[in-house]
Amino acid sequence: MKKVTLILAAIAISFAGFSQKTYITKNAYAKLFSHTVAEDISAENYKVISKINIETGDLIVSVPVQSFTFEKALMQKHFNMPNFMDSKQFPKIKFKGKFDASKVDFTKDGKYPVTVTGNLTIRAVTKPISQEGTITVKDGKISANSVFIVKNIFQYGVGKPTKKSKRENIAEDIKITFRANY
Repeated sequence: MKKVTLILAAIAISFAGFSQKTYITKNAYAKLFSHTVAEDISAENYKVISKINIETGDLIVSVPVQSFTFEKALMQKHFNMPNFMDSKQFPKIKFKGKFDASKVDFTKDGKYPVTVTGNLTIRAVTKPISQEGTITVKDGKISANSVFIVKNIFQYGVGKPTKKSKRENIAEDIKITFRANY
């Protein structure tokens, strides 16, 4: 009886592995970049969580704000302060969206262009966005990447400085690079 139970359990586990529709990664990558008259600002984050459902096309991304690292410690400190990202009160940037999964053959190696449409939430302000990206299938592994611009970052409640001398230190549009290996 034990052998039959073990064999049935092994078959169930094998079947579950082949029927997987949702993939998760806890070490996706996000980079932000902005150019201003004063200086370029760049930060990277390797602790991004992302979930993709290859059947429905659902995509979720959660970015821990405090995990962005900057070249200059002072930039990192300012980024997390209440008048900018306020990472203590708003610890995550979130995206929840969808792409047309029928345009991607997840059983065949290739690079597939997709348009992902959904809602981006920064500092508890949610706005609809639509961005281009690529899903790559290689040797049965799935990856996703996109480079896009978040327009008018101030509409998300990210602090806009009132002093003219500080205004040129913050760009209105932020370039985002996203990569995930599922």
